[in-house]
Amino acid sequence: MERPDIYCRLGQCYGGIVHDVMRGLGMTGFVLPPELRSLIAGNVLAGPAFTIEGRPVAADPHDTLLAWTGLLSMAPSGSVWVCQPNDRTIAQMGELSAETLLGRGVKGCVIDGLIRDVRFLKRLGFNAWSRGCTPRDIVGVWRPTSVMQTIRIGDVEIAGGDAIFADEDGVIRIPAKDLVQVVDLAEAAATKENLVRKAILSGEDPQQAYLKYRKF
Repeated sequence: MERPDIYCRLGQCYGGIVHDVMRGLGMTGFVLPPELRSLIAGNVLAGPAFTIEGRPVAADPHDTLLAWTGLLSMAPSGSVWVCQPNDRTIAQMGELSAETLLGRGVKGCVIDGLIRDVRFLKRLGFNAWSRGCTPRDIVGVWRPTSVMQTIRIGDVEIAGGDAIFADEDGVIRIPAKDLVQVVDLAEAAATKENLVRKAILSGEDPQQAYLKYRKF
């Protein structure tokens, strides 16, 4: 039987277990800033990063929109739009852009900046993690500088193609080369946690449950 898609499996995990597994492997620098919050409660985002970096710049409005729509046309199906805009005054995602990305099969976005058209994004069910919102947009004031290059958000470096996992606990970057191992271990750890939970709910002392399963 064919194994389920690795990103479908990752999407069934949760932030705490992914974090614990990666910590157990000795990894560091993989949790993005906690100020990045989910737009829609309960949503989970899992997919390979389509990385974008840009900067504020005074430019012709037409040129900025050409550059922006060019970016949208490059985003591959199944990816997560991950942007370091180097700006926290203008929105880096709105209704028309989200509609376009959803139509292309993009799973959502993680932006170290702001978004807008929040009512519409919620109606679309668009997965968005950001620092907040504003009505201001990019027209005439922002341009991309790189695509699918390594970017930094907080103290986390994210290469194009690295795995992104996000839920209400926050956002995690998983190096592409470690993804299968992390998912395998996270699934195994979740199974063990279920045994601990069952033992505690049946009245077993929590310390004894921990010593039995070595998980808590």
